[in-house]
Amino acid sequence: MKTLAIIPAFNEEGSLAATISELQDRAPEVDYVIVNDGSSDKTRDICLENGYNFLDLAVNLGLSAGFQAGMKYALKHGYDCAVQFDADGQHRPEYISAMVERMEKTGCQIVIGSRFVEEKKNVSARMAGSSLIKAMIRLTTGKTIFDPTSGMRLFDRNMIERFAKEKDFGPEPDTLAYLIRHGARVEEVQVAMRDRVTGESYLNLAKSISYMLRTSISILFVQWFR
Repeated sequence: MKTLAIIPAFNEEGSLAATISELQDRAPEVDYVIVNDGSSDKTRDICLENGYNFLDLAVNLGLSAGFQAGMKYALKHGYDCAVQFDADGQHRPEYISAMVERMEKTGCQIVIGSRFVEEKKNVSARMAGSSLIKAMIRLTTGKTIFDPTSGMRLFDRNMIERFAKEKDFGPEPDTLAYLIRHGARVEEVQVAMRDRVTGESYLNLAKSISYMLRTSISILFVQWFR
C-alpha cells in the first residue's frame, strides 16, 4: 500500500531533522509530508535547508487544520493510507509496516499504534484521563480502544477522503468514537513510544485535564448531533 506519513510540526526545530532521518532510515518505503503549522522558530528553515517535502501554513492553525492539510495532500497524490506521525520523536517508524499489514489483513479503516494492547498503563493523572476516554468510547460504541489518546493512527483511503473534506473532523478520540458508531472498523497494534526530549507539548497538566473532560463530554453528547 502506498503510504504517507503526515507530520504536523509547530516549533520542532530541535527534533525535526532527527525524526525525518530516522523515518527515512527505518521506513524507507513510506513517503512523508511535513506540515509546518506557522512555526515561529527555525522549523521552516530546516525544511528548506534539507530539501524536505513540506507544506507551509502562514499562521498557526492548530493540529486539526494542519492534519487536514496533510490529508488533502494525501488525497491529491493518490495515497492508499496515511499515518499521523509526531515530529517530536515520540513515534517510532519501525511500527508503521505492522500497522499497514494489519490494515491489509483485516480490511479495517483505522489502525491505532497502541501502547496498551499488551502492556498496562502507568498510574498517573494523564493515564487516568485516558482510561476515562476509553470508558466513554466503550459506553457509546461498545468497542474497547486500549489507547484512545495515541497520536499514531493509520487511515485508509476512505478515511483520507473524509478527513480531507469534512470541516469538523480532527485527529482526536471524539472523532474516532463518531466514526466507530458509523461503521468504521478500528484495529490496534502494540507499539512503544519515547518521551518527548525537545520542544514543549501543548498539553500541560491543566490543559490535559481540560482536554480529557472536553473530549469525554464531546463523546457522550456532542457527537450525537453531528
